[in-house]
Amino acid sequence: MNASKLKIYQFPCRQDNYGVILHDPQSGTTISIDAPETEAVGDVLESKGLKLTHILTTHHHGDHVEGNEALKSEYGCTIIGPAEEAAKIPGLDQSYGHGDTFDIAGHRIEVIGTPGHTLGQIAYYLPDQGVVFCADALFALGCGRIFEGTPEMMFTALERLAALPAETLVYAGHEYTLANAKFALSVDPDNSQLADRAREIEVMRDNGKPTLPTTLELELQTNPFLRADDPAIRKFLGMESHSDLDVFTEIRARKDRF
Repeated sequence: MNASKLKIYQFPCRQDNYGVILHDPQSGTTISIDAPETEAVGDVLESKGLKLTHILTTHHHGDHVEGNEALKSEYGCTIIGPAEEAAKIPGLDQSYGHGDTFDIAGHRIEVIGTPGHTLGQIAYYLPDQGVVFCADALFALGCGRIFEGTPEMMFTALERLAALPAETLVYAGHEYTLANAKFALSVDPDNSQLADRAREIEVMRDNGKPTLPTTLELELQTNPFLRADDPAIRKFLGMESHSDLDVFTEIRARKDRF
């Protein structure tokens, strides 16, 4: 396995999306995680002097695939995406599903099925880099809205992500953290670590700094969507005797109304 360290460039685009570009200096391989905006991706490539070789698509929503065809036309890149949404991914060349693995430039990429937000969304985990790109499944202090799937699907998706090593860096598709922090405090008000983090996030956003990537360890300590088994949250919700799935479903419903 090629253990060379990838350079990772995260950049804001659209209204609140993040784009991410990975570059392997040894091989010249350059990967875009999704293609939310053609111009924004192209600007980063140009500024770094890079040639796009791959796009890893997480799901079919327009704010994640808008640039696929234009970037493929310009760079001749290979587009990889979720098998269960293959018909909906513009320019798709290769597709994978949960549990599949593939290599790019010697880097092993593990595919994690994360349905719920859409029926076929996937995340990409690179164990040799200690990073996961989970788009609209897991956010800093939040999770994706359930548009196409069920709460059970999303709960399972988050369990899969939560099982990764605690030190894993988590890259998500949107800058939603400040709003997520306010909601998290509404269901986990006595979590001092969450309160501290919420204050830090407010300062970061006031200064125009991104709150991503986060770490899985930090999310496990402060993200209520990963903590349906937490006694304090269950007590606050009056759901001590309910299943973890029931608690998660209630938290997600509250966030939808928040």
